[in-house]
Amino acid sequence: MNKFSLSDKGFDVLNKIFLAVIVILIVYPLVFVISASISDPLAVSSGKMWLWPVDITFEGYRKILQNDSIWLGYRNTILYTAVGTLLHLFVLLPCAYALSRKELMGSKYILWLVLFTMMFSGGLIPTYLVIKTLGMLDTMWALVIPGVVGAWSILVARTFFQSSIPDQLVEAAKIDGASDFYMFIKIVLPLSMPIIAVMALFHAVGLWNQYFNALIYLSDRDKYPLQLILREILVVNQAQLGEGSGEQTESLIQQVRTGGLIKYAVIIISSLPLLIVYPFLQRFFVQGVLIGSIKE
Repeated sequence: MNKFSLSDKGFDVLNKIFLAVIVILIVYPLVFVISASISDPLAVSSGKMWLWPVDITFEGYRKILQNDSIWLGYRNTILYTAVGTLLHLFVLLPCAYALSRKELMGSKYILWLVLFTMMFSGGLIPTYLVIKTLGMLDTMWALVIPGVVGAWSILVARTFFQSSIPDQLVEAAKIDGASDFYMFIKIVLPLSMPIIAVMALFHAVGLWNQYFNALIYLSDRDKYPLQLILREILVVNQAQLGEGSGEQTESLIQQVRTGGLIKYAVIIISSLPLLIVYPFLQRFFVQGVLIGSIKE
């Protein structure tokens, strides 16, 4: 018993050390980027700043936030993310619940059709032609509708419904005269908050971070999402550095300094909303992933 107890203690110590290393590897880059965004770029590039800010300055944030396009990009991204996430849940939840019910005829064949979409894709050019034919170019729907739901999301949500909604509960509701629609709205959805939070967070993060689809499908600058605006700021800043290579040394150093501040400030501005929202959804997130990933 003593040997067993000592081995348990040894395992706990090693486990805590391992987890501490993982936490450091995750937290350090975040702290570094935050510190670098308000530190002198010369201190960052020389290695003088490795954790805490050095020669604090908010010039990078001031340069970015003075740009009116940033607020326009925030508005567009919030709109695209909210509408896209609501559409995602509106399509995903009924589909996944229907596929989880044994009484659905042909559910296995429908599921195979869903899995087929995970193996093959139409490609960029055919997708572009479809969106153009449907008249969705240069509209919000070109960013929202093509990826409204995916096979992976359907499989995870279906597994959650199978493992978390007892058949006895469904049968009892039917005996009491509840219709399928009433049962889904009043019984299934209130019991499915973990998977709803998980799917909403996953899809919202994807919509928030996407810029390639906007780059392909949008031409009106007033409809650009935040990520495309930030990309444009970085590209313009790099172009200015290239054009100023023959200027005076002091001016070039100032441009490099501002460019370094903008680079790190852009990362913080684009990630901050998600960092604020995630802690409130973490409890549902962990629970939903664990339940939705195990099939009984």
